[in-house]
Amino acid sequence: MLTSAARTFTKSLSRRSTVAVATRGFAAPKLGERDAQHAWSKSCYSGIDYTISDDATVYEAVEKFAAYGVGCLVTKDAEGKLSGIVSERDYVKKVGLLEKSSKEVKVKEISTGVENLVIVRPSDTVDSCMQKMLGSDIRHLPLVDELGEVVGIVSIKDLIKAVMEEKEHTIETLASFAVGEGGHFVM
Repeated sequence: MLTSAARTFTKSLSRRSTVAVATRGFAAPKLGERDAQHAWSKSCYSGIDYTISDDATVYEAVEKFAAYGVGCLVTKDAEGKLSGIVSERDYVKKVGLLEKSSKEVKVKEISTGVENLVIVRPSDTVDSCMQKMLGSDIRHLPLVDELGEVVGIVSIKDLIKAVMEEKEHTIETLASFAVGEGGHFVM
């Protein structure tokens, strides 16, 4: 299967000349390498407890941010269901304005509630995740399965890593194509 860039390139060549193009070895990234699930699999959030009770104090959330080196946590209600998301940015913008101590303010007072939450599905593309982040001016997206269960968090850093991997793969493929290892032109 060809990437869109490869298809455009081969169509362009076939329009300009009578040269046939062999595309052996010029493959698109494997399925699953450009979706939210792939980005999550390499995330700093993978393998940690990225949740917090919405009744916990903001101080407890800050402790978790520091302990895990993350900037966001999924909030859950008393029944363990998704209730929102809280980020370092929420802390910075909202706790000071409340003129309270982080040990007094509850997470649910500063978090983004589920009704305003921007989510992604595991099958969503990296590009669509980035569009959601840009459109909403956010840096983290809860990864929610078909049953509505949170299965992870995808950060802007995770998406950048996924894009960089794809670019490296494309460069390697084009380099081998250019020296005749990944395909060749046939007259």
